[in-house]
Amino acid sequence: MKEIVLTGRAACGQCGLGLVPVPRRVHNAGMLDETVQHEFSAGPGYLNTASAGLPPKKAVAALRASLADWEEGRCDPASFDEDVERARRAYGRIVGADLESVGIVSQVSVVSGLVASSLAEGATVLCAEEDFTSVLFPFLADTRLDVQLVPLQQLIDRIEPTTDLVAVSAVQSAAGWLPLNTDRFDVTSCGAYKWLCSPRGSGFVTVGPQAGWLEPRYAGWYSGDEPWQSIYGPPLRLADDARRFNVSPAWFDFVAAARAVEFIAELGVDAINAHSIELANSFCDQLGLAPANGAIVSVDSPHGGRLTAAGIAAAARAGKVRLSFYLYNTVTDTERAADLLRTR
Repeated sequence: MKEIVLTGRAACGQCGLGLVPVPRRVHNAGMLDETVQHEFSAGPGYLNTASAGLPPKKAVAALRASLADWEEGRCDPASFDEDVERARRAYGRIVGADLESVGIVSQVSVVSGLVASSLAEGATVLCAEEDFTSVLFPFLADTRLDVQLVPLQQLIDRIEPTTDLVAVSAVQSAAGWLPLNTDRFDVTSCGAYKWLCSPRGSGFVTVGPQAGWLEPRYAGWYSGDEPWQSIYGPPLRLADDARRFNVSPAWFDFVAAARAVEFIAELGVDAINAHSIELANSFCDQLGLAPANGAIVSVDSPHGGRLTAAGIAAAARAGKVRLSFYLYNTVTDTERAADLLRTR
């Protein structure tokens, strides 16, 4: 049976497949130093990383410099290769993957389509019926496949010997704050614009050694071992590692992504995990809720408008107020949000 897990892209806070370790309840001593917040330009009260992450200053500065080079005619296309490699290397550190198993993509749906098109006609694909459509639609659009949709909670029980592939956002909105080991799966995919604090249009794919069935359907010039030597004409000459699944990079996106993903990798996912969970649990405690034990909290509250009026960024999802806590947030953020949402 093959398995693809899409991480870090979907918009809600569910977890599935039983792959998520139960986090320890952490305390203030495990939180990141407040100097981390100085690396970000946005003011306090941004609690919407599950929609879009904030870039560190060094990422923005590098992007501005690169755009200035473009504007003034100093842009060297080949120089962007270094940014791509820096981003790949840092992402591998974050998700516990060897560099050889990491490729770059633009969107999660690209990987879903790649996987779908690599399957044999009649293959049985098991998906969670409430999953994000960047996971579902590429499989549903491929009429060659037998796609079976089940409630997420039933997914494991519905796996049969005849199941060819399980495609699911097993750990949604997670890459960056939750320790992962992507080598456990055939294929994983991540859009980098949320918890990896990078521009939209940058993302990553990991391909395990057991995924020899995956075909480089979208191969292009940047799928070669030496991209600038694989621009024109035959023969087919692809990289031997996961770079064979690269899509041509959005250059300026990866200038910022390299610095942002490196910043997260240097802080360490374990430290970010402890910080984010401590803030989320503190927020829940202030509202009399059970611990979240995750970075995302959804609250039934009629007072979501108070957050907006107070300049606090959050999201409305399915009749709830969704707040996400990350490395640039502080205890003060939790106190302000809890006070505004508390019924009074």
